[in-house]
Amino acid sequence: MSAPPDRSADTAARPPSGRPFRVQWEDTIAVLCMAGLVLLTLANVVVRYLTDETLAPTEEVSIALMVIMTLAGACGAATRDRHVRIEFFYETGSAWRRRRLGLLSAAATCGFFILLGLLSMRVVWDEFHFAETTMALGVPRWWYTVWVPVLCFALAVRAAQVFARVRRGQMLPGEPAAPEATPDDGAPR
Repeated sequence: MSAPPDRSADTAARPPSGRPFRVQWEDTIAVLCMAGLVLLTLANVVVRYLTDETLAPTEEVSIALMVIMTLAGACGAATRDRHVRIEFFYETGSAWRRRRLGLLSAAATCGFFILLGLLSMRVVWDEFHFAETTMALGVPRWWYTVWVPVLCFALAVRAAQVFARVRRGQMLPGEPAAPEATPDDGAPR
């Protein structure tokens, strides 16, 4: 008689439904931004090592990529309901309490990112209207900041989707992944 295989590592990255996650567009954006950051940093190190000069203008591109990567990662976390939260309140409460806290959390996240998106739109408009340019490369500054409201609104949509799933009872915040069924190996129990 053999012990059942350890599936803790397999189910840790699965949603409560037990199915594996699909790669979302947010994940792709975050990975591309991370790859861009790695390439920029590597190029900067190589150029600095070989020439004693630096690629200082790449700093503004790196900052823009980090902001985009952060918001894209937050969208992915919202999609999976994996945002940072105080697990003590989720784990020690009843299902009713977890549901209510999940609804409150999703609604607050949605509201916050709608507000942040609106304020970011104002910043982008001002940068566009006054034709602000970046100091290092001299390109329009709104090229970098236009992505902030877009991703804020996408994050608000993802939080609203979580709110709808919790409200319909399709997910319960803080609930561990459902264990997978193991095939019967024919061994007597």
